[in-house]
This record gives sequence, C-alpha cells and structure tokens, in this order.
Amino acid sequence: MSAQSLATKIGPCRVEDPAAFGRVAVLMGGTSAEREVSLDSGRNVLEALRARSVDAFAVDGIPALIDAIRAGSVDRVFNILHGNKGGGEDGVLQGLCEALGVPYTGSRVLGSALSMDKIRTKQVWLSMGLPTPRYVRLAQGDDVHAAARELGLPVIVKPSSEGSSVGVSRVFSDADLDAAVELAARYPGELLMEQMIVGDELTVGILGSDGAHHALPSIRIVPKGEWYDYNAKYIAEDTQYLCPGLQGSDEDEIRRIALAAFEAAGCFGWGRVDVMRDRNSGKFHLLEVNTAPGMTSHSLVPKAARQVGIPFEEVCWRVLESSLAQGGAVA
Repeated sequence: MSAQSLATKIGPCRVEDPAAFGRVAVLMGGTSAEREVSLDSGRNVLEALRARSVDAFAVDGIPALIDAIRAGSVDRVFNILHGNKGGGEDGVLQGLCEALGVPYTGSRVLGSALSMDKIRTKQVWLSMGLPTPRYVRLAQGDDVHAAARELGLPVIVKPSSEGSSVGVSRVFSDADLDAAVELAARYPGELLMEQMIVGDELTVGILGSDGAHHALPSIRIVPKGEWYDYNAKYIAEDTQYLCPGLQGSDEDEIRRIALAAFEAAGCFGWGRVDVMRDRNSGKFHLLEVNTAPGMTSHSLVPKAARQVGIPFEEVCWRVLESSLAQGGAVA
C-alpha cells in the first residue's frame, strides 16, 4: 500500500476542538529504568499538544497523578511513561485509571500487562501461528549453559519485562553467558534467553483511527555499531533509519504480521512492533510490542507517520483521541 493510499485509509482526525479533551495530564518520568527517555518523550508531547491549544500539563509519575486526580484537575491522561515497576506500560496505571474513571491513551489493562511480559507475549503469538524467535524462560537457578546449548549460540539474554534494550546482552560464546545473566538479573521479573536472529532490524508503528488499527510504513534500522543498543536508540546521531524499510510484497507482509501481532496481544490505540528479518531465509521474527513508544527526537513512530503525511503534532493529537474511545473501540 502506497503512502498516499494509507493516508487516505487512516482518514482525518475525529476531533477538531481542543476543548473536547478538557485538562490533559501528560504523564511522564516515573521510577522505571526508562525514566530519562520518558521525560524526554513527555516534554515533546506536552509541547506538541500545547501547540494545538490543548490544555495540557506535565505530571511526573503515578503518585503525582493520583494527587492531581484527587484535586480534580485531570480530565484525561496522555500516558508517555515507559517500562514497568513505576512506568506506565505494565497495566498498573491502566487499572488505576479504570478504577477512578479517568480516560487515558493507549492500550488497556490486558494489552499493557501482556505486552510488558515478553515471554507471555511469545506464548500468545505462537498459539496463533505468528513467527517469533525460539526461546527459553530462565527461572532462578536454571542452567543457563544448558539453555544456550538447547537454542544454539549466538543468543540474546534479556529481562522479560524491560524495554529500550535495558539489560540486554548478545552472547556469542559460552564464556560470556554468566555475565549476561548477571546483567539481566539486575532488573525485576523473569529472564529470557532467545535465539539470535542475524539480519535486518525493523519496526512497524501502529496507529488507530476510524474504527481500525493501521500499520504505518516499516522502518529499517541501520546502527553504526554492531546492533541497535540503548546508545544507538537515544544518543548516537549516526544511526540510519530507512522508511519504508522494505519494498513490495515484503513491506506488505511485515505490516500484516505486525498488525496481527499487535491485535493478538490485545493492544489498542497506538504502539510499535519490533521485528527481525533473517538475513539468510528472509523470514520475519516478532520480538516485542511497545504500548507507549518513545516520542523523542530519535523515536520511530513519528518518523513513520511523517512518511504518510502525519506530522508530530498530529500524531500526538491522534493518540490523545484514543482516550475518547469506550470499551476498547478504536478512536
């Protein structure tokens, strides 16, 4: 599908009057490992909403949000917290807002909680025949060397419930396994050992509009270093982003798989699906869903949206529209 036809399919914004949103708390920061990225994202979202005359204000973390709700100063929440355990992607914030009757952006409780857990997300995808790298769940005390032999080196070791490449290691030799597990174990939750797919790193943004979700053009990520780590994502200025990342039937297929993965995980409103393409076979492998993707100067959903003529301010507006939906219907 061409950029022009996709833009037509997405259609116009539903809301024209910024007053329809009331007072909007842009929730950022928090206490997760992704706090700094969230603050950067939040500042950009706040500026974009205010530029469109939305009555938006910053709130740092969930306790401060509770205080603002109790004070009666919040009509809805734009959630741009990242991560879990004090972040806003693990279902805790969503449950709070549901209980208090405060509308919020993005995925609901189920989609947020499930997608934050990479192991359970994989289990859902595999049950539906969606492709994802082979993996082993690492419980405390498990023999990581035996797990690596089962999968075959090289492997990826990472926390099951973190994002932004936090705690992730690429392991090429048995001698490096223990250090990789030690790093990943610094973060809460289970550990995941995953078959390393060597090839193209791609991502597909998802945007809800007009009663449906739409997959934006893919982005192929070409880091200067060996892989797309935290530095390449948020600091380096020499990472290349090619959009669309693929052409023809390959582009159609990655967008189809990404959209299916997003909806299979119960996600809603907007998000981003990360995918690897095997260099030898050309097959796609789903990695994870991000339910509150970054909105920094390096972030990928805004880059993809620009390809179909949707500028950053409009992306923020459309995401905010998802807070108007009831019962999980797409805005």
